[in-house]
Amino acid sequence: MSRDYDIVILGLSLSSSWGNGHATTFRALIRGLQTHGQRVLFLERDMPWYAENRDLPNPDFCRLAYYSSVEDLIERFTPELKNAGAVIVGSYVPDGVAVIDALNRLALPNWHFYDIDTPVTLAKLARGDEEYLARRQIPRFTSYLSFSGGPTLLRLERDLGARSAQPLYCSVDADLYGPTGEALQWDLGYLGTYSVDRQPVLERLLLKPARLMPDKHFVVAGSQFPPDIDWPSNVERIDHLPPLQHRAFYNRQRFTLNVTRADMVAAGWSPSVRLFEAGACGTPVISDIWPGIDKLFPPEAIVLASGTDDVVRTLQDTTASQRADMAAAARRHVLAEHTGTARAGELLAMLGNGRNQIRPSA
Repeated sequence: MSRDYDIVILGLSLSSSWGNGHATTFRALIRGLQTHGQRVLFLERDMPWYAENRDLPNPDFCRLAYYSSVEDLIERFTPELKNAGAVIVGSYVPDGVAVIDALNRLALPNWHFYDIDTPVTLAKLARGDEEYLARRQIPRFTSYLSFSGGPTLLRLERDLGARSAQPLYCSVDADLYGPTGEALQWDLGYLGTYSVDRQPVLERLLLKPARLMPDKHFVVAGSQFPPDIDWPSNVERIDHLPPLQHRAFYNRQRFTLNVTRADMVAAGWSPSVRLFEAGACGTPVISDIWPGIDKLFPPEAIVLASGTDDVVRTLQDTTASQRADMAAAARRHVLAEHTGTARAGELLAMLGNGRNQIRPSA
């Protein structure tokens, strides 16, 4: 019997990037899978806050379908799930525990959990919080694909019973991100949804430098920031920036700032897509510091900042020539190692180890 789809993915969202980083991750990866000749079906829970903010309602690189409940999912999509070469369930899927239990009853031979929030997941499980994944479910998957590498992989296997834990980092679509030649508008910018644990770092690495350097121009783009934040007058605010505007946004910055969530800093080896998007655009990155960042991104292409002084010094002292060298190094590295096509190739190699082999690339 022929398969309708090589891979079926159940994820938080593909259609909307509003308030989440999952959509851009899935988009780059699935476009890469298409390049490798794979047919993909993405199943998304139809949630009102995403329905009102869909910036990719009709992707041309896969089929996107919506379901209204766990029961609706199983009733309508069981044939596609059972006939797929591989099934992938993402983190933060609504009613994730019930979804996984329902899929487990289908006895899928080659199914995987893709954790785009691994350190957050582990912290939640340690507290007994099983919002989208139950501890008992982890050994049931063929493999656990993790946004975090390094020692976290051993912890997943040794402490939580994962059969095979493999790193599957985020990536960037090289066709959508690159230099544009636009005029520089900001000395330092940041793109990210508000989170309580990131805000003190954003304060230290962007807002405080902005107050100390009134002649420089800064920008913060992202949703859900509370109204009581004291934004310096030289910090421009953009409430939400759709992915199609990310390229221009990065290209108008001398440097972009990467700020990592506390759980991911503690785990290490958890790169943000901002690193790869900015690098592909040829925009140098100033980043907070965590284990593994010097292995995932070349030191000549990034500035690691532990505090305000490091940022101020970088903005004051970096020459145009030095910045150009950093930009070129970042772009070379990202295009070689971190595109959606490269990441999709890694994924296909991992999925091919399952019992139900996926169709090879054409």
